Amino acid sequence: MTITLVPYHQDERLPGSSFPLPGDDIVTITRDLPDGDVWTRLAALYEPVATEIADQIGGGTTPSVVSGDCLIAEAVLAGTQRAGLDPSVVWFDAHGDVHSMASSTSGYIGGMSLRQVLGTDTELLADRLGLRPVPEERAVLVDARDLDPGEAEYLATAKVRRCGVDDVVLPEGPLLLHIDLDIIDKDDLPGLRFPVGDGPSAGSVLASARRIMDTGRVAALHLACPWHLPEGGDDAVRGRILKDLLPA
Repeated sequence: MTITLVPYHQDERLPGSSFPLPGDDIVTITRDLPDGDVWTRLAALYEPVATEIADQIGGGTTPSVVSGDCLIAEAVLAGTQRAGLDPSVVWFDAHGDVHSMASSTSGYIGGMSLRQVLGTDTELLADRLGLRPVPEERAVLVDARDLDPGEAEYLATAKVRRCGVDDVVLPEGPLLLHIDLDIIDKDDLPGLRFPVGDGPSAGSVLASARRIMDTGRVAALHLACPWHLPEGGDDAVRGRILKDLLPA
């Protein structure tokens, strides 16, 4: 199994030790980023990611991508589309990730990832990657127990399906399975950038992900690891979770 590692949180490169990955068949994508705003820099980073994903699918491989945040899911989706597929999206996350530029009060761009996939603010990143928006009714948001008011307002009228990890109802067709590991309860996974309590256990998330992957419909898997540099025993916890979630 080849793992594609994009060791960045937004446009900040992270040390490889942040990602205790199983095996040694790892394609690491980095590049010198240009001057400009964060969207210009991300577009430059994500272009080779999309190309790599398209090439892997074209060669008969189901890509497994690991990164430091959720935004890279846009590059994974763009690459999947370039390979001729039209995937729906299953989005595991403790947060909604459905802010727009207008609704965000913090300005944290990681909180806009899914909303951009669905066709908002496409000029920032999606258009530069040639990403076609996914219709809301073909997106499933799993958990999302920590929502800002603007996100709750959007989801109240959106056609995005919401569910828990134990009752995921899949949309039709091939799937992009995105799992932000902060969906796991903070007591099960130390060191998260944005920890949230009262969530599912690591075992529950793993069981749900396996059920989805066992359908044979997952066209690409993306694991977002928004955590700080491991310290001490934390590294073993993270390594075990990554090993369990990544296909053997």
